[in-house]
Amino acid sequence: MLKFLSIRDFVIVSSLELEFSGGFTALTGETGAGKSILIDALSLALGERGDASMVRSGCERAEIAAEFDVALMPELQGWLKAQELAGDEGVCLMRRLLDAGGRSRGFINGRSATLQQMREAGEWLLNIHGQHAHQSLLQADAQRALLDGYAGLQAETAQVAVCYREWQALLNRRIALSENSQAAAAERELLQFQRAELEGLAFNLAEWLELQADYERLAHAAGLLETAAFGIESLSEADSACLTQLNALIVRLRDGVIHDASLGETLRMLESAQAEVQEAVYALRHYQQRLDADPQQMAEKEQRIQSVMDMARKYRVLPERLGEVLQQTVVHLQALGGEADLAELIEQEKAAQQRYALVAQQLSRTRKTAAARLTTEITAAMQKLAMQGGSFAVAVLPLNEGNASGLDSIEFRVAANPGVPQRSMAKVASGGELSRISLAIQVATSRVASVPTLIFDEVDSGIGGRVAEIVGQLLKLLGRDYQVLCVTHLPQVAAEADWQWQVSKAVEQGVTLSHITVLDSTQRIEEIARMLGGVTITETTRKHAAEMLGMAA
Repeated sequence: MLKFLSIRDFVIVSSLELEFSGGFTALTGETGAGKSILIDALSLALGERGDASMVRSGCERAEIAAEFDVALMPELQGWLKAQELAGDEGVCLMRRLLDAGGRSRGFINGRSATLQQMREAGEWLLNIHGQHAHQSLLQADAQRALLDGYAGLQAETAQVAVCYREWQALLNRRIALSENSQAAAAERELLQFQRAELEGLAFNLAEWLELQADYERLAHAAGLLETAAFGIESLSEADSACLTQLNALIVRLRDGVIHDASLGETLRMLESAQAEVQEAVYALRHYQQRLDADPQQMAEKEQRIQSVMDMARKYRVLPERLGEVLQQTVVHLQALGGEADLAELIEQEKAAQQRYALVAQQLSRTRKTAAARLTTEITAAMQKLAMQGGSFAVAVLPLNEGNASGLDSIEFRVAANPGVPQRSMAKVASGGELSRISLAIQVATSRVASVPTLIFDEVDSGIGGRVAEIVGQLLKLLGRDYQVLCVTHLPQVAAEADWQWQVSKAVEQGVTLSHITVLDSTQRIEEIARMLGGVTITETTRKHAAEMLGMAA
């Protein structure tokens, strides 16, 4: 539950630190004193959007920090660990900064967090019921969400939505494939021809590079043979061949070394040159034997090159990229699929539709059970809220076609008076009746809430007298199981609270500031008397206030 709230430079609050307890706490004060500022600050700390107007005039930024005890909330603790946002054991600290330029930053347990993460954490921590809740309850989506929340069907509705999206995705793919079947067949035929043509060419990049080198060599075979023959003759076969002259010189140098050892180095160099020249002669003779100027081989390679070039021109690519063209054609053909793919897609669609129908039908059955239970609870609450003889019903109506929310539409129906047929709540209820019905719904659904803290922001508007006292008793009853905070103008509601805080505002040094005071028993009598008597508070009014507090206690 909420343990501590710190507010700095927010709207008309300069500095405020509040410690919270369990039970039912009422926030009271004059109109415009800033009672709802506390709710707005908590909403901001839990990820709601803010703007620069929320920063107190003349200040650089507003700061809100809220500390929650989450020791008994293992799911939230697990989520925090998964998000790498865990802090001290059993504690969740939500902090929000909003500067005068409208930029904001959020933190969970001291770590930077997105607004979405803060909102997700906030869904575990508290629920806020606003004074205009009855207006949203007139919308079909809000009615369905409220019933699902009351029945604890969040996981089931999420599963139905997933199954519906999977079914619709397969349905759309099947329709698209069927509508384009003729065009797809023609494109498939063309791609199959192209694949066969390219595979028939059997193009290989390494083979292509080797083919070009061979062709280049064969095209100049005659000249290369002449070059080899000239080299052999020059080096070893001519009368004045290099090798002959080197041999003669080496013989003479060997004789000279006997008389002058300094010629030894020259002799060794020439002997080395003699060996290199001899190796060159052997290499040229081998080259002559290997080089084949066969015209038939030349023609075959020339034909192969021409085939590759023709195919490259046809597909408007360089020859080196023909392998890529084949690969792309195969991929495209696989993506296009065939008649067998359409049949398989139809089967997948049927299976997805059956999965959706199965989970959606189960959701409908659970909704109907929960609707009957909620109907009984709200009808009973209406009797207490000065609507004797009135009745309420949650109608679960079948849809012609299912959607992401299931196979049902939800409609809240009400009969405000006995003997009157039930009709849609949006058509028959007056403003005052809507307020009371909305309060009955919120109290009923709050009893099954999974969050530890419930906040009611002036949900008792439009009622008074005995009904107001009953509302206070209902909120006090909720306070036994939950931490309940309620902003109220009604003394009957405030008197039922376990704790009462007074919100006031005053002008300090020309600046209007809001303050919250935790009231003791004497101060509560004065505040209840103010709420009862207005401007002039008499002893009779104080006695009445004390009597109300005594009866509530």
